[in-house]
Amino acid sequence: MRRAWRSALRQASANLEYRLVSILRRFALALALAPALLVLPQAGAAETLAGAMAKAYKNNPDLNAARAMLRAVDENVPIAKAGMRPRITGVAEAEATRITLDKPQMNFLGQPIPGSRRTDMTTTSFGITITQQIFDGFQTLNRVKSAEANVLANRESLRANEISILLAAVESYANIARDQQIVSIRKQNLAFLREQLNAANARLDVGEGTRTDVSIAEAELAAAQALLTAAVSQLRQSEAAYVQIVGEAPSGIKQPSPASRAMPRTLDQAVAAGMRENPTILAAQRSVDAAGYDVKAAEGSMLPGVSLQGDLYKQGHDTNDSGNNVTGAISARLVVPIYQGGAEYGQIRQAKEKLGQTRLLVDSARMEVQRTIVSAHTQYEAARAAIAANKAQIDAAKMALDGVIEERNVGQRTTLDVLNAQQGVLDAREGLVSSERAAVVASYSLLAATGQLTVRSQGLQVAEYRAEEHYEAVKDKWFGLRTVDSQ
Repeated sequence: MRRAWRSALRQASANLEYRLVSILRRFALALALAPALLVLPQAGAAETLAGAMAKAYKNNPDLNAARAMLRAVDENVPIAKAGMRPRITGVAEAEATRITLDKPQMNFLGQPIPGSRRTDMTTTSFGITITQQIFDGFQTLNRVKSAEANVLANRESLRANEISILLAAVESYANIARDQQIVSIRKQNLAFLREQLNAANARLDVGEGTRTDVSIAEAELAAAQALLTAAVSQLRQSEAAYVQIVGEAPSGIKQPSPASRAMPRTLDQAVAAGMRENPTILAAQRSVDAAGYDVKAAEGSMLPGVSLQGDLYKQGHDTNDSGNNVTGAISARLVVPIYQGGAEYGQIRQAKEKLGQTRLLVDSARMEVQRTIVSAHTQYEAARAAIAANKAQIDAAKMALDGVIEERNVGQRTTLDVLNAQQGVLDAREGLVSSERAAVVASYSLLAATGQLTVRSQGLQVAEYRAEEHYEAVKDKWFGLRTVDSQ
């Protein structure tokens, strides 16, 4: 009876010591964190998801390069229009002539005339030629229309790039939020395992535990340290990706919410919106228009062409017996192609095959967009269901852990049981974090696939790039070397 009483007393003493140690550790941790909490409001402003997308839209070098590419495509329109405009050419020539006689000239007496064996003469001329194409089988007209259609297609491609960059910013932001929470969870797990190791040592000291319990706790603590190191490494990689996409280091990242603005209510609405608004589909359709005009331009090479040419030249001599001559001429030229080696036929067939290819690419783009929308919608629904399940799992795992700890304290459970229960809580919490990240990315992926992930639809606080401004500035230019950035 006394032995049982002493054993119960030692067990109660060990439990009381364990709880006192836990309370003291938490109090010390709170005191250590207090200065940091006081300084935290003075830190830089927290970055929001919308702010990160706005910075990526403004700073991303890949997106700025795509804009420069579109400006280069805009120049194809004035290049094509050059076929309608006159061509002016200036010519200047100078010619020096020396005439040497094989034998001297004789006078009527048969005597040689001195100085008549060599004659020098200089002739100069300069003038201007103007050529104007009157008709070229509608080739220039169709090339202009093709260039304009390509501009519209590349605008849609640029919009697709903008959506891709915005989605990449969302993914990098959500990755950092997930990795930060995982690091925090694993730090808390590490602290819990240290407490379990201390408790196992305390029970061993009073004879209620075994060395095996201490070794198990030490092994779990070492594994937790390795997991924490891996989580920190993953966080650093996510931060590097964020800097590459957004252009600035992350600051104050918080767990974002799934997209809500412009979100379709049903899958059918999402698919319908994607068929109308997705820039990949619209770009493919514009490419079909451009390819159709290319066919007409190739066919125009078989039609006759008419051009006018005007010439004005002035010619001068340095000899006394010749004066200056001014010559002017206007000519009209009609060219009727009969046979050009068969190249024109091959070019027409080639253009028609490219037209067929672009039409098939429209169908391919539609199927790809539909697949992406269905996939994103399914992932979003699955992530929402996983979030609810993970929350329920966390509540149950916490209750199980508390029960196992109490049972361990009265000798009905082992340290291994406690560690297994704690691992269940850890897995549930990390599963919730991953599910929340998946919900955010899937919701914005759905917006991207429907073509609604734009500056305007999301209300981002950044100036929207207007591609038509550069096009309007250059489409009718006749001359000029400077670009929009004055290069």
